[in-house]
Amino acid sequence: MTHLPPGYRAAFLDWLGCASAGVGERAAQAMLSLGDDLPAQVAFAGAAGHVLDYDDTLPDGIAHISAPCAPAALVLAAELGRPVGAMLAAFAEGWEAMATVVSASHPALYDGGWHPTAVCGPIGAAVTAARLLELSATERRRAVALAVLRAGGTRGAFGSDGKAIQVGLAAAAGVQAALLARAGAVVDERAIHGEVGFEGVVGAVVPSAVVEGEGSGEGGGSADGIRAIEGNWIKLHPSCLGTHAPIDAAIQARDDGFRLDRAPVTVAVHPHARQAAHLDDVDDGLSAKFSIPYCVAHALMDGPPRVDDFAAVQAQTRERSAMVRVVLDASLPDFGAVLRTEERELARVPCPRGAPERPASAHDLAAKLSDLAGDRLDGVLDDLEAPAEQAGQAAGLRRGAVAAPR
Repeated sequence: MTHLPPGYRAAFLDWLGCASAGVGERAAQAMLSLGDDLPAQVAFAGAAGHVLDYDDTLPDGIAHISAPCAPAALVLAAELGRPVGAMLAAFAEGWEAMATVVSASHPALYDGGWHPTAVCGPIGAAVTAARLLELSATERRRAVALAVLRAGGTRGAFGSDGKAIQVGLAAAAGVQAALLARAGAVVDERAIHGEVGFEGVVGAVVPSAVVEGEGSGEGGGSADGIRAIEGNWIKLHPSCLGTHAPIDAAIQARDDGFRLDRAPVTVAVHPHARQAAHLDDVDDGLSAKFSIPYCVAHALMDGPPRVDDFAAVQAQTRERSAMVRVVLDASLPDFGAVLRTEERELARVPCPRGAPERPASAHDLAAKLSDLAGDRLDGVLDDLEAPAEQAGQAAGLRRGAVAAPR
């Protein structure tokens, strides 16, 4: 295996930390009821990695690309007895394939009410699995066509268990598609293209390079050599992407001495951010992750939110969130924010920390991983020849059995 850009390892490790902390959450635990076969294990790992809504995000398409690709790579590599290096290489190939579809399909998918992570996730997981299963070019094409037959998931699930569940099921669907293709199942590419195919029905775009596997070597990338991973966003707050700039603006205002008990505030955000973080008054911790008023109130009162702060809604924070009004401003960057009172502007954030323009520091990433998993994941991806199974065990994710590649 040639050298992979460090972004893939960072994204995988970030997802693994989120999964390690998410295994006990309600959505992930519910997935255990599906059984212990390979697809069920992928679905469980997928839900665990996404349930905190803390996993990395690609702004160009507003999708969590690692969310379906990482569980597919981890579980299948473990079952096949493959090493960490093979797991990461497959993850990188699936990551770039899914990112290509998500970016080409934006904003049509999001504006249509679809959840791009769940809708395009089967493709990313199928390409990831195809690499690990060593499928032929024909089988790979069929795997992608089979994967889109199971595509689905809407933004209506945001703020509920359904968001993580539909992502976990998308990851499992992609792995199943690759296994079916290996077993000889045939689906014509009209399942992808045309008026009654995936593209025509859902409104997505699947570039031919994704179907054919063109440029899908070590991490893929576009014809000009640019990889989508270079635009990936490592989250520094355990909440919806659309809340991050408002949170950062609130932190700036708080550091400057402003407190929410003094005056009501207005938060201006781009319509895309509001589409994602669309809830206002909330009644549980999961929905609070998708509420700009709640997150801003928390940041102004108590500082940056941490994972445990969303275990339940805090009564005082919910009460004070009524003092936070959200308005739309299409002139702002997609994930920028402005916080102001009637008298003055308190803070302006073009994009939050963790975005490609303001990348997370090594200290930020280490602190996040420590908060999520303690020291359990220290060095878990350093040895590329180590069994991939060890990474899943370190994160507390289960494994089962699947036949080795022919």
